[in-house]
Amino acid sequence: MKVLVTGSAGQLGQDVVLLLQQEGYEVLGCDRQEMDITNLDQCVDIIGRFAPDAVIHCAAHTAVDAAENDIDAAYLINATGTRNVALAAEKVGSKLVYISTDYVFDGMGTEAYHEYDNTDPKSIYGKSKRAGEILAQSLSSRYFIVRTSWVYGKYGNNFVKTMLKLGQEKPLLQVVDDQKGSPTYTVDLAHFLLELIQTEKYGVYHASNSGACTWYEFTGAIFEEAQDILDLNFTAKLEPCDTEQFPRPAPRPRNSVMEHLSIRTNGFQDIRHWREGLRDFLLELKD
Repeated sequence: MKVLVTGSAGQLGQDVVLLLQQEGYEVLGCDRQEMDITNLDQCVDIIGRFAPDAVIHCAAHTAVDAAENDIDAAYLINATGTRNVALAAEKVGSKLVYISTDYVFDGMGTEAYHEYDNTDPKSIYGKSKRAGEILAQSLSSRYFIVRTSWVYGKYGNNFVKTMLKLGQEKPLLQVVDDQKGSPTYTVDLAHFLLELIQTEKYGVYHASNSGACTWYEFTGAIFEEAQDILDLNFTAKLEPCDTEQFPRPAPRPRNSVMEHLSIRTNGFQDIRHWREGLRDFLLELKD
């Protein structure tokens, strides 16, 4: 099976490419230098020549706060770029996997969001990713839309790495305790994506590690597990705070928890608990 991966130098993209290679797939990883997704002709040419069985579209504008001030850039990459990839994939009959986000919801609900709940994004990032979903659904006849949340992994900067660093440097660390979600380990998400592309069970999926916590609870778990696995000594006193204490340009969802309805109803095994993923990530860092 031939698979093309966009955003292959990104946090998720690198793990997806590595896993595909380990599993014996023929892979073409494309980052910005190899394929500019905002250029339709380039997408049609490169995807056309490789003729993949599946395209896993990880490339995205993910700078949530920056998107509020640079609306054009967010839509150019997340909407127009997705249209270009979807059109090029459809021309060669490829399956399309579009990686989306919990930010397509308003984040104000009290229950976990399932795949068929109404979307209502509040940030430019969320709106541009929702636009990408609509274009993928409209232009591809064989699509998987995979919404995920709170992603971290070995490559690139992320919350876990930041907390490991700050926990050893700061005397006091205040972390938001009124935003709830499901931390997602890139390796676990990549395994699910590989399982997905082997099927024709098209549609919308919520794919995060199971279970939920607040950012404050997540930080506590990071410290606990890292002390044990990495033998680190944390100087920071951990204190909960609320969202209002850290105002940001883009509104953050208070509730990012997503129900894995499609995973269950399509007969897939649910993704393991976030705490297990965290432990394996820290073991990966140790190695």
